[in-house]
Amino acid sequence: MPPLKIAPSILASDFSRLGEEVRAVIDAGADWIHIDVMDGHFTPNITIGPAVVASLRTHSTVPLDVHLMISDPDRYIRDFADAGADIITFHVEAAKHPHRTLTMIKELGCQAGIVLNPGTSHDEIEFLADYVDLVLLMTVNPGFGGQKFIPEMLRKIQYVRAMLGERDLEVDGGIDAETAAQVIQAGANVLVAGSYIYRSRSYLAAIESLRANE
Repeated sequence: MPPLKIAPSILASDFSRLGEEVRAVIDAGADWIHIDVMDGHFTPNITIGPAVVASLRTHSTVPLDVHLMISDPDRYIRDFADAGADIITFHVEAAKHPHRTLTMIKELGCQAGIVLNPGTSHDEIEFLADYVDLVLLMTVNPGFGGQKFIPEMLRKIQYVRAMLGERDLEVDGGIDAETAAQVIQAGANVLVAGSYIYRSRSYLAAIESLRANE
């Protein structure tokens, strides 16, 4: 399995201090910065766009992991790539032609990944798995932070790990020290954690508690 990576989600950070919050978790040991982009259509919430990603690019010395929870992602991929995204993931449920979308992301110089909602079977990516750099599995329903981990997703992690071999398998939703141990054992190696890190008194202690499960 590839090395463990911790990707704090800025969705749970203090939006009035975004640059400082990004630098703080990097100083605490973050490997990636996870940026949740929501449009109010695919998800019931609205967050940020390319301009904010471009601003955060100047504060980040680690990869920016841009998670597009949006309808018709093809329309905005170039904007986020130009803004400085290193990794772009999109929901297979939202893309009309996901193979074409993966190709577009790679041609723009970014790593390309597909996201699966909890209710979407891993079978949906059977014929796309050879084209992805990573897969992101939602372990809660998308739209809001602070939700509880859905334990049935552990079996899906095992299935997708078998598809990916040594490529990254990312999980997002309800990750804390307890669930981190479970998802790592099942085969995940990139842990997105928002509330658990940003609501902790010590970002360093929170990140180290996740990494301790490696």
